[in-house]
Amino acid sequence: MPDVAIAGFAKAPNVRETPGTTNGVEMLVPIFAEVFEKTGLSKQDIGFWCSGSSDYLAGRAFSFIAAVDAIGAFPPIHESHVEMDAAWALYEAWLKIKMGEVETALVYGFGKSSAGQLSRVLALQLDPYVVAPLWPDSVSIAGIQARLGLEAGLWSEKDLAEVAARGTGKDVAELLDTPYYADPLRRHDIAPITDGAAVVILSTVDRARDIVDRPAVITGIEHCVDSPVLGARDLTRSPSTEAAASALDLDGADLAELHAPFTHQELILRTALKLDDGVKINPSGGALAANPMFSAGLARIGEAAARIHSGESRKAVAHATSGPVLQQNLVTVLEAR
Repeated sequence: MPDVAIAGFAKAPNVRETPGTTNGVEMLVPIFAEVFEKTGLSKQDIGFWCSGSSDYLAGRAFSFIAAVDAIGAFPPIHESHVEMDAAWALYEAWLKIKMGEVETALVYGFGKSSAGQLSRVLALQLDPYVVAPLWPDSVSIAGIQARLGLEAGLWSEKDLAEVAARGTGKDVAELLDTPYYADPLRRHDIAPITDGAAVVILSTVDRARDIVDRPAVITGIEHCVDSPVLGARDLTRSPSTEAAASALDLDGADLAELHAPFTHQELILRTALKLDDGVKINPSGGALAANPMFSAGLARIGEAAARIHSGESRKAVAHATSGPVLQQNLVTVLEAR
């Protein structure tokens, strides 16, 4: 099986609200052009296209079909889609190349979170019989998770503020002096609602060497899932992340891009992945800086790859999550070779 590498990455500006439609076309067309310019490729060079988005977020069925307008009707394409973060679309594309079916693939994800009430949309991913009918919002559920960790002595409110301070540059004491939004979470503990999109180009390593000077080779990728029943798992841990990490070689990683929409979730992930203080965490700012639904996880992989391309990192870990309070998790290891 051929080794697979990331040869290109681009993302749309992450903003609170875009004027475009919910099918993502207006966000996708510019970043497709950007990644093709960076790599020197064209649509004709792509063997497989795979996307990640949500019809629930867009508010209509088969919204991802409308997004294909960003690609164009001709020449015909080989295309697939996942109804979740596009990091899982990357996994599907990775398999296509590993199996020798194609040599190149383009993966993209998009989400216009501002189009509706995100808290109500995300409630639809909960247990449909017991929990979803109560319409609990994602921030309140994360607040329960944070409270459990505080009461167990696993972290303090200061620990949460230190995570936020790293990204904002603000003083920890200043952050702790702000009011609660969903006790024990403050505004700085919560990822902002964001419209955005991201695109990643994968290829065999041999092809990637013709595209980029320093390919980011995927030396490991694994994803696992925990129970959807919130009361059936320990919310202060992420067993699925632990299981995914145990199947990979993370030793020697110098950088990690973690998809943590809440400050305390970064602490959970760092423990699950056994990352020490020598690993640089979220140099891009992570989801706390911008959290475009269904592309934020793909962006973590792209951001890690971009730092390998630039020589800033030799070995990086990228993480993506989907579902409520870290239910399903994907871990990717990237190396310069």
